[in-house]
Amino acid sequence: MPIITNIEDLRLLAKKRVPRMFYQYADSGSWTESTYRANSDDFQKILLRQRVAVNMENRSTASTMIGQNVAMPVAIAPTGLTGMQCADGEIKAANAAKKFGIPFTLSTMSICSIEDVARETGGHPFWFQLYVMKDRDYIERRIDRARAANCSALMLTLDLQIIGQRHNDIRNGLSAPPKLTLRNMLNMMTKPRWGLGMLGTQRRGFGNIVGHVKGIETMGTLSEWTAKQFDPALNWGDVEWIKKRWGGKLILKGIQDAEDARLAVASGADALVVSNHGGRQLDGAPSSISALPAIVDAVGSQIEVHMDGGIRSGQDVLKARALGARGTYIGRAFLYGLGAMGEAGVTRALEIIHKELDLTMAFCGHTHIDNVDKRILLPGTYPAQTTSV
Repeated sequence: MPIITNIEDLRLLAKKRVPRMFYQYADSGSWTESTYRANSDDFQKILLRQRVAVNMENRSTASTMIGQNVAMPVAIAPTGLTGMQCADGEIKAANAAKKFGIPFTLSTMSICSIEDVARETGGHPFWFQLYVMKDRDYIERRIDRARAANCSALMLTLDLQIIGQRHNDIRNGLSAPPKLTLRNMLNMMTKPRWGLGMLGTQRRGFGNIVGHVKGIETMGTLSEWTAKQFDPALNWGDVEWIKKRWGGKLILKGIQDAEDARLAVASGADALVVSNHGGRQLDGAPSSISALPAIVDAVGSQIEVHMDGGIRSGQDVLKARALGARGTYIGRAFLYGLGAMGEAGVTRALEIIHKELDLTMAFCGHTHIDNVDKRILLPGTYPAQTTSV
């Protein structure tokens, strides 16, 4: 077993163990990938203020996200095709999150279904991420399924009305179902751990779609349906309709502009996520961490502000918290762990992030995460709170 000390160690191991088409699906962005890179690079520009001679005993990273107790202000982000990084990947990640005491968010485009995750986690509450499709009857039934599965929050993604172009996916023939070209099959043959895992599970399709939509009984008929179903006409009226239909906690993901943040407040949502879809949609958009302060400034305490994009360490979590994010999400960081070592790898990713968060908080002179604010940051190194129009 290799020595794993940081998220980068997990990334390198996942790159060795996961087939190229699925690894690159997770570890890439759209077009030039400038926003994908900026998401993590911009965290490094923010410097921390070290404090000394402060009592560092009795530290706690415990907090809340939308009223739910969390061991640290981190949740697992919704990621598509998680079950292709590792067999039954969504179930393994959900169990790791459950044991660690943080929320897990299941993607619409998951391999394991809502019911799979609910059953295999013993009915433990988790969050469900929803894409808006043109088939509103399907959306209503999916919301009902999420409620029946004991999901404690619904996350509505707003920035995937149309799909950004990701060059690696085109080169690799990643589609639904994936194209088993000779190149892809030869590469899969070099990943025996992954292959044995896939042979041992029946979960290889999109579990929330196949068998739940009229006429979609196999992966072969799925591609045409999904290509037509993402709704480019999605608007704030739909958000209000979904909020009413769901009736529970609603999180809006994909906010990058202060004006949209104000509209999120007006919609009645409980939280918003400052996010650019991991740099996978609009290339050339600002990084999430650089967009965060203006959005926090625009909405104040009217709505809970979260963020995702580029978090690779506990220090990144602390910096986001200092700039006003009540909670953060990890996507690629947990996927690297999953692809590298399955559930144990996700647990290791969470352990790494928690330890880095705890130690850095102490070095900055704090013993409780809820007392952290921008005073732990070196002035002039973090984005200003100027509201955009």
